[in-house]
Order: sequence, then C-alpha cells, then structure tokens
Amino acid sequence: MFTSLHYRIFVEVNISSKYLEDLVDHFSSLPGIGKKTALRLVLNLLKRDEDELQMFAQSLAEIQQNLKSCKECGNISDAETCEICSAESRKNGLICVVEDIRDILAIESTQQYFGTYHVLGGVISPMEGIGPNDLNIESLLDRLRTGETKEVILALNASMEGDTTNFFLFRKLADFDVKVTTLSRGVAVGTELQYADELTLGRSIINRLPFDMNLVRK
Repeated sequence: MFTSLHYRIFVEVNISSKYLEDLVDHFSSLPGIGKKTALRLVLNLLKRDEDELQMFAQSLAEIQQNLKSCKECGNISDAETCEICSAESRKNGLICVVEDIRDILAIESTQQYFGTYHVLGGVISPMEGIGPNDLNIESLLDRLRTGETKEVILALNASMEGDTTNFFLFRKLADFDVKVTTLSRGVAVGTELQYADELTLGRSIINRLPFDMNLVRK
C-alpha cells in the first residue's frame, strides 16, 4: 500500500523503478499534467486489479488501432465517415468551420446547430510556424466545389490567430457562391469556444452575422 510518505519520497528523489518512471514520464507528457499529478495517477493505477489494468491498456491500444479521422470533415470517428456527416437529419448545405474537435463538442452541447462541420486542425500562427498549408483548408475547398454548400460559418476562437485565419478563409471562399457568416460576438474576445457557456454559444450560433472584413482586428 502506497502512503503519503511514499508519495513524498517519490517526488523528492529519483523514482527507484524504471517501469514506474517510464509510465510517469508518459503521463506527464500530456497537456496540463505535471510530474506530481502523473505520479498520483500512476500510483492510483497500481491499486487497481489486474483486469482493470488490462482493460485500461486495451482501450489505449484500440484508440491507436481503430480511431479514424472522418474523410468528410476531419472529426474523430470509428468509421470512415463520422455520425454527424452520415446523419440524414443534418443540413449538408451548412458547414461550420472549427479549429479542433473540442469545438465540435462545445457546439454540439448547445443543441442549436444542425449542420455539418469542418475541422481545420489549428489556426494560422506565424509565431508557432503554422501557415495555411499546415491546415485542412484545401479539403474544405474540395467540399465547396461540389456546389452543395450554401453557407459556411467561421466559428474560430475570438483571438488574433482566429481572426487572421477567418480573414484568410474569407478570401478563399470569395471564389464560391456561398454565404459566409461568423458567430455573433456573444462569445467574448479571447474566449475559446470550448470554455464558453452553452447558452451564450448557442445564441452566438443562432444570431450569426455576415462576415465583415472590417471587423477583423489588425
């Protein structure tokens, strides 16, 4: 049984087990997880029975083996096409462009959006060396070339990088006969969509506005 004394010793000195140390290193490589938190998680796992540990390890292995990226929108999926894109109830003429999968989860939680999505996989950020070619922009344009899309909602975070990406996309979308809108600024500047409350985010979707280049902050 591991006690608080054991925990304190592990934190203050080098971990005596290579296997334990390796697992702590893997956990601490996750965003927001420091060494102390990683060690606490690992020690908790050691208290589980063998069947639980095997199921935990199997779930990790199955993610790598079976999880796919939707060929239509880039959302995570168990199949080639995600449930959202394949749902007949979804409005295929409406595409909401988001930065990553967490934004899809946030918007879906509002239950106010019934179109499909397109995951860019990031935003343009010269400081981090991320340019347009690093994002899933060309696949979005391919979807528009079918002529089925009537409106594109630019639902990127209200940040300098998000506005820069919005501006770049708007210029690209000008070649297509589609309506381009953006979320109303009920979502405060600097707020990530995943942290916006459901009511505010839902209203921002319903009250979306035509994209205005003049509103892009220089």
